[in-house]
Amino acid sequence: MAATVQITFDAGDPAALARFWAEVLGYELEPPPPGFASWDEALTAWGVPEERRDERSALRDPDGAGPRLFFQRVPEGKTAKNRVHLDVRTASGMRGEERMAVLEERCAQLVALGARRVRRFEPDNLDGGHIVMQDPEGNEFCLD
Repeated sequence: MAATVQITFDAGDPAALARFWAEVLGYELEPPPPGFASWDEALTAWGVPEERRDERSALRDPDGAGPRLFFQRVPEGKTAKNRVHLDVRTASGMRGEERMAVLEERCAQLVALGARRVRRFEPDNLDGGHIVMQDPEGNEFCLD
């Protein structure tokens, strides 16, 4: 039996980080469960106090192909490099300067959304070139 995958992010501000990744990936906020017009309505029905309603957020791929992303509030900040990261496939199939131009354009867009550029890796015989970045909370990812 095949398993499904959910990618979970620990976050200081789950809603803000979810909005960032929704923009990056073209994902959408997960809608409230059936029978509820909004998440506030669902959380009220479930007895979740208002002060705990911003502890989690979730995104889904509108095409249903990609994994669900889940964001959960944690008290501590990020302290070390990620052992796993996302490769955001922005220039698949492209090579050379054309590829790097597309990556640079997307990098500038993501910096405007709150990401930070870390390092550019030039194309070589093994790698078409990529840019290492960090999301607004410091999680590393690559534009590939």
